[in-house]
Amino acid sequence: MEEKIGIVTNRAGVAIIRLTDGDLHVGDHVRIAGRMSELTQTVESLQVEHHAVEQALRGSEVALKVRERVRRHDEVLLVRES
Repeated sequence: MEEKIGIVTNRAGVAIIRLTDGDLHVGDHVRIAGRMSELTQTVESLQVEHHAVEQALRGSEVALKVRERVRRHDEVLLVRES
């Protein structure tokens, strides 16, 4: 089961994500998907305004290191175990 939590707004080696619909925590599993992107990974670290955090709340922008290229406007989905 997946739940949309945000969108990619920028990328520069990391995905800058605006959390529009949910929160994100270190250890969560996410899927980033778009017209040309498809990536599933575990959140290993998060940064808000260049400071490491364990969680980011809806409404904030967060930097997430990604293993593969993602693109602006890709959706970020929280993958929950059923």
